[in-house]
Amino acid sequence: MSENLYDIANNLESNLRQSEQYTELKNAYQVVKDTPASQALFDRFRVMQLELQQKQVQGQEITETEVETAQKLAQEVQENEHISALIESEQRMSVVINDLNEIITRPLRDLYQEEPKA
Repeated sequence: MSENLYDIANNLESNLRQSEQYTELKNAYQVVKDTPASQALFDRFRVMQLELQQKQVQGQEITETEVETAQKLAQEVQENEHISALIESEQRMSVVINDLNEIITRPLRDLYQEEPKA
């Protein structure tokens, strides 16, 4: 192989940054950052998500009040056009990254799916 795998990975990273999906995501995030109400809501939403994830990882129970608060905040987020656009852009970028991950990990998947030789 003439090109180092790390060089290929760095080229992929550069191409991702130039992709339409990344550009849309970056622009959508900038709109949220430039809109104080959207930025504040987005920050509250991220903090809430992290706190709930941390509780789950630590095996702590999430209270009914926390669930209700999270649902209300999620509803506010969905109703905010700037954050909704950001989330949609994140989802499109995630599809690209998942597709790339499938391609990159295909050799390992193929290796372990080979029929055992008797």
